[in-house]
Amino acid sequence: MLDTFLFAANAVLPIVLIIMLGYFLKRAKFMDVHFTNLLNKYIFRVGLPILLFVNVYSIESFDEIKWGVILFAVVGILLIFSIAWISVLFTVKDPLQKGVILQAAIRSNFALIGFPLAQALGGIEALVVVSLLSAFTIPLANVLSVISLTMFQVNEFGERISIKKMIFNVLTNPLIIAVMTGLFVLFLRGLITPDGSTTPFTLKTNLKFLYDALKMVSQTASPMALIALGAQFELSVVKPLIKKIALGVTWRIVITPGIILTAAYLLEDKIPGMSYSYAGLIALFGSPVAVSSAIMVHEMGGDEKLAGQLVIWSSVFSIFTIFITVVLFRSLGAL
Repeated sequence: MLDTFLFAANAVLPIVLIIMLGYFLKRAKFMDVHFTNLLNKYIFRVGLPILLFVNVYSIESFDEIKWGVILFAVVGILLIFSIAWISVLFTVKDPLQKGVILQAAIRSNFALIGFPLAQALGGIEALVVVSLLSAFTIPLANVLSVISLTMFQVNEFGERISIKKMIFNVLTNPLIIAVMTGLFVLFLRGLITPDGSTTPFTLKTNLKFLYDALKMVSQTASPMALIALGAQFELSVVKPLIKKIALGVTWRIVITPGIILTAAYLLEDKIPGMSYSYAGLIALFGSPVAVSSAIMVHEMGGDEKLAGQLVIWSSVFSIFTIFITVVLFRSLGAL
């Protein structure tokens, strides 16, 4: 059990330490508000989109997709979104906070924590599962996040944002564009075969210089996002936001994984491939709030202080919830 706890801690603590680095850099006046805002723009418009594109494009093949598991994950996200939406209507008054908490319920740190977490739990087989899951759940989570942050906003006349405006926000979101581009290029990859070759054209093989450049840029996204988040962190805002922080963190690392993983276990015999997909599902639904969620809130005009606090505190407490989840599933023989 100690090994399991240390594993959970090793998966999450690097994130906390980099956030602390950003906090101390700001305190040391190494970073100011202007620099942090520019860093957020780079992350949201360049770093994270390229990271998502590379993650999607790295999927080797769709041939081994277990559509039952994919459908379960997609329906699970939509179910949590629906329940959390009803919940925030009654539990959160500030419209700028409603969307932040709703986003937290359905958007996990899948790319940064989920992939290594799944690999540690289930090896290469689990990594294949999360790669395939990411192709479907990352676009869905990003679309729902944009909807979450738009649906409660009002314009200068006190009117709700229109459906047309919401759709525009979804279609022009850099993260969604990146994932859709990745899927499109992935589709084209299987259709193009260079002359004299028996293998399909790939960026990694045929345009290695471009692929390596994209991968290098993608590797800057997560650490920069964490540093920017730390630079925005203020201990003074914790007390007035404590109830909303508790609500958002509970949704992300307790309620969401509790509902979905319980359903997964109960439906194991009815869904092909579920028995060896638990590592991927734990990574998807049990990870803390996505770092990119705070960047998106900053860019779209939500309560960015609450969003940053949710990332930090869900990361800290997920050490314990991931540990409990792994111990429980190992005791059940599912891992």
